[in-house]
Amino acid sequence: MKVIYEDNDLIAVNKPPNLIVHHSHYARNIKEISLVQQLREYTSASIFPVHRLDRKTSGLLIFAKDKVTAKHLQDQFEAQTVEKTYLALVRGFVTTSGKVDTPVKNEESGKYSPALTFYEPIEQLEVNIPVPPYSTARYSLIALFPKTGKMHQLRKHMNKISHPIIGDPKYGNRHHNQMFQERLHHAELFLHACSIRFIHPSTNIIVNFTVPPPEKWKNTLHSLGFSTDLEHFLITIKDGRNF
Repeated sequence: MKVIYEDNDLIAVNKPPNLIVHHSHYARNIKEISLVQQLREYTSASIFPVHRLDRKTSGLLIFAKDKVTAKHLQDQFEAQTVEKTYLALVRGFVTTSGKVDTPVKNEESGKYSPALTFYEPIEQLEVNIPVPPYSTARYSLIALFPKTGKMHQLRKHMNKISHPIIGDPKYGNRHHNQMFQERLHHAELFLHACSIRFIHPSTNIIVNFTVPPPEKWKNTLHSLGFSTDLEHFLITIKDGRNF
């Protein structure tokens, strides 16, 4: 965990992969210390999560320090005015921008809720590594812009359009996941929350935080042959975007 910003109202954190945000019904069998517990030890104060990331997803999370701030931020999320950008590596070639609006099922209630994700290609690459049933493998580095925040939304949506995220054990492709683990020694999910833009609850000024993906990401992408400068990409989205 790395704190990238802190003031009297909120904390912005860069969460590493494979760390739960807080213990819940879905994480009831995980015994590790949660991110919320770590932050409460760090600040010696109350911490209120206002959104979440999957355990396997890395990147930006915002936490409130009081209930009033939490409510203000949660209202922005519910109004879909918070702009979030994710980076993902997916199977296949994604060459055009698009959107996925397939409803997402709540695993606990069984009910479906509206969900909307925009996506945009960054770079495509074909590598001479056989992955069944093909003699080569195709991958795309993409940006994802979720307008809603349903559980596993991005992972489900990319699987829905046959571009599953690499390293996803539940909705991904086991052959590609296995290749990344065995040949590239990369078992983590290629999904990273790299940018978040919202209105600060106290100042009413728009703030935008960005964090690069884990160093292991860059090493693996470079070894495959991707040429995108991720640091430059983060600069290009620093001013945010609207759909």
